Amino acid sequence: MLKKNVKASLILENGKVFTGKAFGYIKETVGEVVFATNMTGYQETLTDPSYAGQIVVMTFPLIGNYGINLEDMESRKPFLRGFVVREKCDMPNNWRCEMDIDGFLKQNKVMGLEGIDTRALTRVLRDNGTMRGIITTRANDLTESQIKQKFNTYTNKHAVEEVTIKEKYVINGIGTHFAVLDCGIKQGILRELSKKGCKLTVFPAFATAEEILAVKPDALFLANGPGNPEDIPTVVENVKKIIETGLPILGICLGNQIVSLALGCKTKRLKFGHHGGNHPVKDTQTGRVYITSQNHEFVVCDLPEDVEASFININDNSIEGIRHKTKPIYTVQFHPEASPGPLDVQFLFDRFIKITEGVRNNVKG
Repeated sequence: MLKKNVKASLILENGKVFTGKAFGYIKETVGEVVFATNMTGYQETLTDPSYAGQIVVMTFPLIGNYGINLEDMESRKPFLRGFVVREKCDMPNNWRCEMDIDGFLKQNKVMGLEGIDTRALTRVLRDNGTMRGIITTRANDLTESQIKQKFNTYTNKHAVEEVTIKEKYVINGIGTHFAVLDCGIKQGILRELSKKGCKLTVFPAFATAEEILAVKPDALFLANGPGNPEDIPTVVENVKKIIETGLPILGICLGNQIVSLALGCKTKRLKFGHHGGNHPVKDTQTGRVYITSQNHEFVVCDLPEDVEASFININDNSIEGIRHKTKPIYTVQFHPEASPGPLDVQFLFDRFIKITEGVRNNVKG
């Protein structure tokens, strides 16, 4: 058993090293290093499946002050590779607290690193872009060739396979029936749809179009998940088949990217991604700006003539949502459920339901 205050380092691809103390489950780990700007909601960040395969750096300096509780889990477990903070709180104070962050990471076998200058690390990532990193307790013992080999053998191509469910399940409701494709969906999204009375049939990510259509849903709903959408061409092809049926299709985050690829758009990688709860987006129809929660490395680009941007990021002008000009297809890149994050765009769930009900009523009429 390793003792407390074990020295550990984060080694980046560009050679920079940040040294602090290990916590959580102390075992060497490799992943893409990204930073998240949330001031609260670290538990939701830890358990968001979209971070699968990544080492997450929290820019807010104190993490863990209200502890961890099982009610706020966004997935069955954390899927990230590492968690980096300036200072972790060892004595959380909240009536809902069930354990501290150190114990939670130990329980879920996630390596933690504290005591480094996370603001300086964030500046490195902003200037150089997302890069791979190693958290290790033996930085002085690793040779350059060993470090290079660890970076070269890292891959995140199978992240969706890792996070998706194995069997479909149903959340009963008396309202709109959504077939939900689970590519790493947050529980907050399912909770919001369920609160509005929707029936949800949740499928594994690689369910076929025929399996999805067999339950006779009112719409297909694709939500968030990890990795590069181009790594899951089977999912994109299944969505193409469903588009041809005229079924309404709605999407969030990775779901936005999958639907966009199925419509003939392209995707590209951002320099350092959008992660956090303070990203401004503009509605292209009304001009209104909303503050949103986001977590993605890739964005949609190069839209075909029959697809238009519905939201634009104010900071970098990237596309934050699309709609089809003639088909009932509407997706956004950000997170309306706001877990964690602002509540500005929760109305989009009602919009999703209204779009679906409109199509269903027209068919009946």
